[in-house]
Amino acid sequence: MRALLLPALLISVVGFVESVSVAQTLAAKKRQRISPDQELIGLGAANIGAAFSGGFPVTGGFSRSVVNYDAGAETPAAGAFTAVALGVAALALTPLIHDLPKATLAATIIVAVLSLVDFSILKRSWNYAKPDFAAVATTILLTLLAGVETGVSAGVALSIGLHLYRTSRPHVAEVGLVPGTEHFRNIHRHTVLTDTTVLTFRIDESLYFANARFLEDLIHDRVTQDCPVRHVILMCPAVNEIDMSALESLEAINLRLKDMGIKLHLTEVKGPVMDRLERSHFLQDLTGEVYLSQYAAIRALSGLPGVTPAVIPAGAA
Repeated sequence: MRALLLPALLISVVGFVESVSVAQTLAAKKRQRISPDQELIGLGAANIGAAFSGGFPVTGGFSRSVVNYDAGAETPAAGAFTAVALGVAALALTPLIHDLPKATLAATIIVAVLSLVDFSILKRSWNYAKPDFAAVATTILLTLLAGVETGVSAGVALSIGLHLYRTSRPHVAEVGLVPGTEHFRNIHRHTVLTDTTVLTFRIDESLYFANARFLEDLIHDRVTQDCPVRHVILMCPAVNEIDMSALESLEAINLRLKDMGIKLHLTEVKGPVMDRLERSHFLQDLTGEVYLSQYAAIRALSGLPGVTPAVIPAGAA
C-alpha cells in the first residue's frame, strides 16, 4: 500500500486533468460545455470496473480522443464501436499489423494531437504575466524531459506557490473621494479629496494567514507617518473571507490603534463575512463602527468640502 499510494494519487490526478482538458478542448470546438463533476464520476466508475477486471487505469487520452473526434464521432456509442473494432482487430488482424514499426504508430498519434498544440500560450502568458509564463513553461519542459506526472505535479505545485506569494502581498490602496461623486479611488491614480484625520484603505483581497501580517504592518507604518490621523477605515468590498489568523490580526490592529488614540472602522463588509465577525468578539471590541458604505463613513467622520455631515445617533462612535 505504501509503495502504491503516491503513484496511484499521481495517476488519478494526471488522469483527471488530462481527461477534463481534452474534453473541454473538444467541447469548445463544438460550442458545448462539459461538467467536470460528471467527468469525475464517469472516470471513477470506469476505473472501478477496470480494477475488478484487471484493466489499465482509465483516462480520456488526448490521442485517442482526437482521433475519435476527427473520425466524426458524435455520441458515446462511438466508444462501443471502437471497442468492437479493437476486439476484431486483436483477434483477426494481429498477424497483419504485428510488424508495423512503432514510428508509424507514433507519427499517427503526433499528427492527431498536433491540432491541440498551442505554442502561442507562451507568448500570451509572457506578455500578460511573468509568473503565469513560469508555470506554463515549467509544466511544458518537465513534461517533455521527465514525464507527464512530474510536469503536471510541478505545474500544480508552482501555481499554488505563486498564488500564495501573490496573495501574501495583496493590493491595498489608500483611497479618497472623487469630487462631486460618492466614489472612492486610489489617491495615486486619481485626483481625489482626502482628510488628514481620516485614513482609508481599500483591501482588494480576502484576508487569511498568508497576508494578515502584511496588512498589520502596512497600517502601522502608514499611521506612524501621519500624526493627525484619528480614524482608520478598512474598505472591504473585495474581502470574501476572513480566516482566524486574519481575525487575530484585525484584533491586534484594533488594540494597537486604540493605544494610539485612533479608532478603527469597517465599511462595505459582505454579508457572509459579517456573519462570521458577529460570531466573534471583534465587533464588541471594535473602537469604531461598521458602515454600510464608504460614503456614509466619510459623512460621519470627515469634514471634507461638499460632504454633508451625517447625523450620528446618540451613543454611536
